[in-house]
Amino acid sequence: MKLVFATNNAHKLREVAQVVGEEFELVSLKECGITEDIPENEPTLEANALAKARYIHSRTGLNCFADDTGLEVDALGGEPGVRSARYATDGHDDEANKRLLLERMQGEENRAAQFRTALVLIMDGKEYLFEGVVRGRILCAECGEGGFGYDPLFAPEGEERSFAQMSADEKNAISHRGRAVRKLAEFLNK
Repeated sequence: MKLVFATNNAHKLREVAQVVGEEFELVSLKECGITEDIPENEPTLEANALAKARYIHSRTGLNCFADDTGLEVDALGGEPGVRSARYATDGHDDEANKRLLLERMQGEENRAAQFRTALVLIMDGKEYLFEGVVRGRILCAECGEGGFGYDPLFAPEGEERSFAQMSADEKNAISHRGRAVRKLAEFLNK
C-alpha cells in the first residue's frame, strides 16, 4: 500500500519506514512533487499534524499521514513543546535549539521531560489520530553522535544513554514516534 508521509526529513522517513515495515511504500513530499514548506502555525501538536495531513491530502488525493513532535520539559512549563523545531529561530536550526534548551536548563534540578508525537492518518477520506509519548530527562550536555534534533540531550526513562547513543532499532523500540507509528501500523494491518 502506498502512503504519503508528510516529510522531507530523511532521518524521520527512515525511522518511520523501519517501524511500518515493507508492506507499505512510504512516499515523501518531494516524491509527490510538493516542495514548499507546509505551515505549522497551529497551537497544538495534534492540530499541526491534522493541518499538514489535510494539506497533503488536498494536493495529492492519496492516503497520507503527518506527524508533529514536541519535546515538553517540565521545569520549562512544557517548552519548547509545539515550537520544538523553531525554539531558537524561525528556521529549523537544531544546534541553536539545543543551545537555547541547555541555557534555559542551566542549574535546574528538575530535568524531567517527555517527547510526544501526534500522528494523523487520512485514509479513504477518514481522519485518525495516534499518539506516542516517552518520558525521560534532559541531560546537562550533549551525548552521542546519532539521531537528530534534541536526541543528544534526551535520555529516556530506564536508560543512561541518550537517544543519540542508541542504534536506530533501539531508539525505535521505545521512542515517541516509534510508539505512534506502531499504533498506526497496527491500525493499517487490521
